[in-house]
Amino acid sequence: MFLKVHELAFLFGLLGNIVSFGVFLSPVPTFYGIYKKKSSKGFQSIPYICALASATLLLYYGIMKTHAYLIISINTFGCFIEISYLFLYIIYAPREAKIFTLKLIVICNIGGLGLLILLVNLLVPKQHRVSTVGWVCAAYSLAVFASPLSVMRKVIKTKSVEYMPFLLSLSLTLNAVMWFFYGLLIKDKFIAMPNILGFLFGVAQMILYMMYQGSTKTDLPTENQLANKTDVNEVPIVAVELPDVRSDNVEGSARPMK
Repeated sequence: MFLKVHELAFLFGLLGNIVSFGVFLSPVPTFYGIYKKKSSKGFQSIPYICALASATLLLYYGIMKTHAYLIISINTFGCFIEISYLFLYIIYAPREAKIFTLKLIVICNIGGLGLLILLVNLLVPKQHRVSTVGWVCAAYSLAVFASPLSVMRKVIKTKSVEYMPFLLSLSLTLNAVMWFFYGLLIKDKFIAMPNILGFLFGVAQMILYMMYQGSTKTDLPTENQLANKTDVNEVPIVAVELPDVRSDNVEGSARPMK
């Protein structure tokens, strides 16, 4: 009641920066473990490559807009922290994982962003460039927000929430709320729209967490486990009794065979 629209927008943007700062720092324990073990085996680089792509796209969008300091600030930090994670990953990754990660960085983060900048500047009229990049950012953000669907499916199948930490789900939900209201108040649909989906998925994850919090975990068998399973007590056996026949393979013998 006592704040103007632009002051409310600044408040929600500032809160969005604070929550996003925490979300960006959430993988720090994972990478501290990688540093301690001197190995990134068992971890994937794809989530951090996607996060870097998202941060760079939004940073480019913020630079093209006017007075988008709150978008620029958090995504500058996001680019820095995601590059740091990938640098650590590459140092301690096996050779094949290093090559795969470097290829993805070159294709997605360098080539993809470079191609977008080139096409926007060559083909899109100046007055439509901000909205064009905004639509690209919105589409990418929607894809990123939909990525927890696989985790939610795993939670339902295993009846275990160990794959979906509650604090992370809560942080992502709060993050979506802050940026939705920021986008709404500054009338930026490219910021507001994707965060509606982010909020809905965040709420769905928390509901799943409450449903399966105390449930007994059901392990999903791997392909190797299914292939190597040799317990005869669990193998169905079909016995067929054949009629008696007389063996004529041995001369002079006549014994029943089954």
